Amino acid sequence: MTIRLYDTSARQIRDFAPLTPGCVSIYLCGATVQAAPHIGHIRSGLNFDIMRRWFEYRGYEVTFIRNVTDIDDKIIAKAAEYNRAWWSIGYENERAFNDGYTALGCLPPTYEPRATGHVTEMVEMMQGLIERGHAYESDGNVYFDVRSFPGYLELSRQELDNLLQPSGDGETGKRDPRDFAMWKSAKPGEPTWSTPWGPGRPGWHLECSAMAHKYLGTAFDIHGGGLDLIFPHHENEIAQAKAYGDDFAQYWVHNAWVTMAGDKMSKSLGNSVLVSEMVKEWRPIVLRYYLGTPHYRSMIEYSQDALREAESAFARIEGFVQRVVEKAGDVQPAAEVPPAFAEAMDDDLGVPQALAVVHTTVRQGNSALAADDKEAAVARLAEVRAMLGVLGLDPLDPHWAGDESRGEDLHGVVDSLVRLVLDQREAARARKDWATADAIRDQLGQSGLTIEDGPQGPRWTLGPR
Repeated sequence: MTIRLYDTSARQIRDFAPLTPGCVSIYLCGATVQAAPHIGHIRSGLNFDIMRRWFEYRGYEVTFIRNVTDIDDKIIAKAAEYNRAWWSIGYENERAFNDGYTALGCLPPTYEPRATGHVTEMVEMMQGLIERGHAYESDGNVYFDVRSFPGYLELSRQELDNLLQPSGDGETGKRDPRDFAMWKSAKPGEPTWSTPWGPGRPGWHLECSAMAHKYLGTAFDIHGGGLDLIFPHHENEIAQAKAYGDDFAQYWVHNAWVTMAGDKMSKSLGNSVLVSEMVKEWRPIVLRYYLGTPHYRSMIEYSQDALREAESAFARIEGFVQRVVEKAGDVQPAAEVPPAFAEAMDDDLGVPQALAVVHTTVRQGNSALAADDKEAAVARLAEVRAMLGVLGLDPLDPHWAGDESRGEDLHGVVDSLVRLVLDQREAARARKDWATADAIRDQLGQSGLTIEDGPQGPRWTLGPR
């Protein structure tokens, strides 16, 4: 068994070999909390949640770090726009991100450090880089000298002579316009921290280099994030960390975007779909299926039709699970997933191919149910639960069950009401009043219920919209 991952730095799929046998260390660039999350933000968290779950299934001990950028230009701009304290903007949106991760079933990170809690580590890193000749101070700013680091731009594979480095207001005194700010000098009304070079605040790139060093040491296995972070953020992280003396990340893994009309979903373009609104319209487990089942390196084009297709596909899985449980009672997940599922997941987290194995197993299970082969149906459900557990999509997992006692009470009330209506339908069928029977069935369907007629009588389930 060898897990293989696409490494952006190598531009190819590589066999995964951890630095420490049996352990995996992952650093994921998390939220910049200037606004509430849209589904593109949460997709990244989902993709790396599935990666983490697969490593754990394969027996690795995973240390998973997902940072919070709680100070940067965008947060300060939002604070000024709404006349609020910068930290209140950050904290409110940090909670919104965590609510979104939790709603969609992401496991909590091992540590979730905030940038503002690690200024001491940032100052230490800057001092080391200045001493090594890779950074310099000017007008209270501290810049990284990109020409001092020969490996600069190897990740994004750009030419330094053609580089246009994004620059912010107040970044004065650069020796080269392509040098980037690690520390920004104080401006009126902005938050500041004391440093040997005067008061100021961190630059975005420095935050992650310092926090990765703090929690994962001089070298770790995997650095993750969205494709949009390759340059300048990840490129600048590498320059800072390696110039400081760290080996830094051994593999670079990037997830693709959620797009709308071909454009990346983003707050600045005004085309974002907030998670908080989506979970009011769609079940969170369906959203997880929609966002987590395409390959992590494939773009997802957002549409209501695509969500309805995901809902219908998951309903087929969920319906099989419910039918076997009704027939056989509690069925525990199998100890191992089917070999074809494992092979797909080992090959660069091939979730679409792995999901095909899930649906094949569901079809086999439904055939067993139709043949009244309880033993085979139970065996298939055990396999399905094992596979869905890896993907975070097991509908019997307590996370999705919520408050079980309240849920059972509610289900009982609904069941009693639906049974009354179904009894009326059965009475109409008994007197051959097919028009009334069909009308009752149609009305139940419009209410979101699917009615299935079987040997033991009609049964109802919540159907796709």
